[in-house]
Amino acid sequence: MKNIAIQCLLLIMIGVPALAGSQAGQITKLIVRASDGLIYFFLDGTPTGRPTCADAPYWMIKNENSNVGKQQLATLLAARAAGQPVAVTGTGACTRWSNGEDVDSITY
Repeated sequence: MKNIAIQCLLLIMIGVPALAGSQAGQITKLIVRASDGLIYFFLDGTPTGRPTCADAPYWMIKNENSNVGKQQLATLLAARAAGQPVAVTGTGACTRWSNGEDVDSITY
């Protein structure tokens, strides 16, 4: 009986998704900082579901030196140049900067 209770508790904990934000809109500002390589951007749409750590209105590229980070920057540049909106989904964490949610995916 004790094992069943523990298994049920584990299933409940695993089944609860982390809070991750999302937002769609035009890119209003894109910043690439030389001092530390930080890349972050703002959208004009309304964000939803952001974690409590993300109290700033911008999104962070988690690792600008990785292939994914470079692909995400290229996607943002292409969308901005074309004047097209993007949809962003976050990771639910603020690891790159303490008050901006890390980007998981960008749809253009």
